[in-house]
Amino acid sequence: MIDFIHFGVIDVIDILLVGLIIYQAFKIIRGTAAMSIFIGIIVFYFIYLIVKALQMNLLTALWGQVMSVGVLALFIVFQQEIRRFLLRLGLRYTNFGWLNALFGKKSQGMSLWCLDELTHACRKMSETKTGALIVLARSSSVESIAETGDAIDAVVSRRLIENIFFKNAPLHDGAMLIVLERVAAARCTLPISDNPNIPAHLGMRHRAAVGLSEQTDALVLVVSEETGGISVVQGGNIQKISSITELRIAIETGMKW
Repeated sequence: MIDFIHFGVIDVIDILLVGLIIYQAFKIIRGTAAMSIFIGIIVFYFIYLIVKALQMNLLTALWGQVMSVGVLALFIVFQQEIRRFLLRLGLRYTNFGWLNALFGKKSQGMSLWCLDELTHACRKMSETKTGALIVLARSSSVESIAETGDAIDAVVSRRLIENIFFKNAPLHDGAMLIVLERVAAARCTLPISDNPNIPAHLGMRHRAAVGLSEQTDALVLVVSEETGGISVVQGGNIQKISSITELRIAIETGMKW
């Protein structure tokens, strides 16, 4: 009887874990140019396993050398995807309540006063089709984002928000950053997402919002200059808002952790 066909409990767990890792990697790179390379590597590795199981020593040695070099090539080719995976993994586990409590982070929400000012400003800008990009910081550090813009440090108010995003205002380009219910900075530059699944009709504001939400746990509000539509972006997902009540609920829910 051939030894390699015998399976134990550990072997089943091993296969399930490998399958889970492959599935998570597939989710991250799905729709990107790296997808074809990823499939090629998986096929190449399975051929290596088959050759090794059949005890074809020469091919096993040759394939093993190629695989050892291929690991380094894997990290080079998938540099962005690996970085994105580690960022998402870190965000997922640092958002656990027990972990936040362990490091002194407590669940917080937005005050009703600040929520009113923010939602009223978004409604007004939506009516006038004034483009806006507002970042609501949560537990992730956004200092690097604040450094790309102009420091403000002001109380959140609807008039301030509307004035900053007024079309001819010097600070209207870029994003506004709100930290601990204070306007920390404006005219900030956000990373642009390369996710191909973002609808083509959405502009750079939405791509910037998705880009930041992929790298941090921030909640990002977007008001479209073309349609006046309001969107809430978090974790790489875009939620279309149909009413101010829905916007309030989305912000209240998103700002609790």
